Amino acid sequence: MSDDFVEDSRKSILTEAISDYTVSADMNICGLIENFSKSHGFMASHVSKASKILADMRRDGEVLKILSFTGNLVATGLRGVLTQLVRDGFADVVITTCGAVDHDIARSVGSKYFKGDWLYDDAFLRSIEVHRLGNILIPWENYGLAIERFTRSLLDELVKERKEWSGFELLWEAGKRIKDEHSILRAAYEKKIPVIVPGLLDGAFGTNIVFHSTLSGFKLDLLADEKELSNLVFSARKVGGLIIGGGISKHHALWWSQFREGMDYSVYITTAQEYDGSLSGAHLREAITWGKVKPSARSVVVYGDATVILPLVVAGAYCYLKSG
Repeated sequence: MSDDFVEDSRKSILTEAISDYTVSADMNICGLIENFSKSHGFMASHVSKASKILADMRRDGEVLKILSFTGNLVATGLRGVLTQLVRDGFADVVITTCGAVDHDIARSVGSKYFKGDWLYDDAFLRSIEVHRLGNILIPWENYGLAIERFTRSLLDELVKERKEWSGFELLWEAGKRIKDEHSILRAAYEKKIPVIVPGLLDGAFGTNIVFHSTLSGFKLDLLADEKELSNLVFSARKVGGLIIGGGISKHHALWWSQFREGMDYSVYITTAQEYDGSLSGAHLREAITWGKVKPSARSVVVYGDATVILPLVVAGAYCYLKSG
């Protein structure tokens, strides 16, 4: 290996030195995100990069912006940030799970979720009729029964108008009846952003649709959801995605993106690892091989708990949007 090759190679990659920083009570979030960029290691640089990509995706008027997330997050206070993303133009379509619908409805109708602990005894919680979702506690009546009452009332009204509804129309109708300003479904209804739930029957909301349909003849047209999504994708010049968590919502966002030769922008926040070959753990670079992310795409994977990472990424995006 020649000295010139070594020297030229070093010059090509050793271009920016790492900077130290300190923190204080007076530091604002924009300063912190910028310091993440300068300090670089380890996920700090990925948070800053994700903020920049999200801001540029928001600015790009040619991109179809997909917001994808898992249902567990809606059980937390992060629900407010997800709703904010819908309201503030970071999403043209939402892809999520029935769990997200369940939690959004339950909390929207006034059901309280409570702070708990990971170490509570689960047999004890069952004996006092309390669900545990990580370190969140949900009284039984605040979940299944609350969702059942809302859904039955909704379907009783809608079946009088017509028998067959698409999933996204049904969820708009749900959002129309919700008054909670932090509701994702309410924000999607107000902005007329489709909420696509490919696994809509996999939860309390969906199960109540099944039960209701046997008595009322109510029909759910999930093909209409896929046609709506395909129309959005095929009419777009570019596709971008903010993907939070894995599973079916992640896959659906990437799957449809392949029909536009892949995403042009992609931010993935996850705790899943690659070693087991799972879809949730698959890095965005693997998606390039499937045509779901373009080789030229601006993309980043941020490893960490979304309840910590997403607010930082979103706040940073607002900073970059403000600064131009």
